[in-house]
Amino acid sequence: MRPKRGHRAKRNGLGALTLSLALTACDEFGPVDPVLTPKARPDGAGQTEPDAPRATSEKSASLRSYLIEVQSSQLTQGLLRQDGGGPDTPFTAEMLARNFINIAFFSEYGRSNAGRLNRWDEPVRMAIAFGPSVPPSQRMRDRSDVVKFANRLSRVSGHPISVGGNPNFLVIFAGEDDRAETLDRLSKTVPGFENVNTNDLANLRDDIYCAVVADDQGEAPNTYTHAIAVIRAENPDLLRLSCIHEELAQGLGLQNDSPQARPSIFNDDDEFALLTNHDEALLKMLYDSRLRAGMTLNEARPIIRQLAAERLGGPS
Repeated sequence: MRPKRGHRAKRNGLGALTLSLALTACDEFGPVDPVLTPKARPDGAGQTEPDAPRATSEKSASLRSYLIEVQSSQLTQGLLRQDGGGPDTPFTAEMLARNFINIAFFSEYGRSNAGRLNRWDEPVRMAIAFGPSVPPSQRMRDRSDVVKFANRLSRVSGHPISVGGNPNFLVIFAGEDDRAETLDRLSKTVPGFENVNTNDLANLRDDIYCAVVADDQGEAPNTYTHAIAVIRAENPDLLRLSCIHEELAQGLGLQNDSPQARPSIFNDDDEFALLTNHDEALLKMLYDSRLRAGMTLNEARPIIRQLAAERLGGPS
């Protein structure tokens, strides 16, 4: 069975986990908060800096080998496409509107009735942290990939999205051996995230290789205030990049996957690894000023049809 690339902890209904999770400018770049340093144990025994090299456990090594095989197998099958869609993946305004409704108004957790529209109102400020299992060379690539994609998301959606200080969207790269420790350490040291239950993210099933949680428990219902994405350090390069694309995009409000969406990363078939032209259209629609957080599907449907037609240059 293939692992599920974009599994997310359930939003609304997991107590503190439905909001935030913790991480921030540990090993960040640009203008950021101070690097977080763990406190020494009182007796000084076994004291270890967070970035000190450690032996890899058998479970982590086995998972890394397995995910490499998964990536190779998917590429052999023609999956994990990186072309963004083309002549073989046409879609109409009607299809785009349908896909937007399925992805933005429904949940992958069995909800049969449409919910309300969820998105951010305030600027999204991302920050990046790493578990000790992530080597410096990999951190450089991950930082670069997150910054490039955050810039793309901001440009495409028209919503302010950046990587820097005072974060409200947190991105963790950590392995099986240090994910729980990293979440715990950061949840205790990052202001605003002290009371977060990160158990579900700390204890990912083996068939899940990245996850995101977005919180809408602030004063304005359905308006996200915090989010966190966790990406397994064991992922090989393309799966790792696909996790960045899917989880960061879904953390903006495109919360569901749909088997009808094509070309799209919001589809569990893994045909596409990276954000497509179809997905860019969804993000433009999500952050169009004619829509607002908390809208019901009945309120939004005529606007969605108009937006879809505009995206494809057709009549509204």
